[in-house]
Amino acid sequence: MNESEVYDKVVELIKPYAKNQDALASISTESNILEDLEVNSARLVDIVLAFEDDFDIEVEDDDADAIITIGDAVKLICKQLG
Repeated sequence: MNESEVYDKVVELIKPYAKNQDALASISTESNILEDLEVNSARLVDIVLAFEDDFDIEVEDDDADAIITIGDAVKLICKQLG
C-alpha cells in the first residue's frame, strides 16, 4: 500500500468523527485532527483503534500520542507497514 492509498484510507476513517465539515472539505496532511477537524480526544482513541484494525498494525501509546495531523497518522502507518 503506497502513501497515497494510506492517506485516502486515513481520511475515510477520520471523516465520521470530524465535527468541522468545512475543514473536512479542505483536508490535507497538515490538518490538525483535534483542532482543525474538531475530533475530541476520546474519539481519537477510536480512530487509532480503527487504524490498527484496518491496517493490521499495532500502535504504541507513545506513537498514538504523537498523532497530531493527518500527515502524522499517514507517516506512522506507512512506517508500521514497512
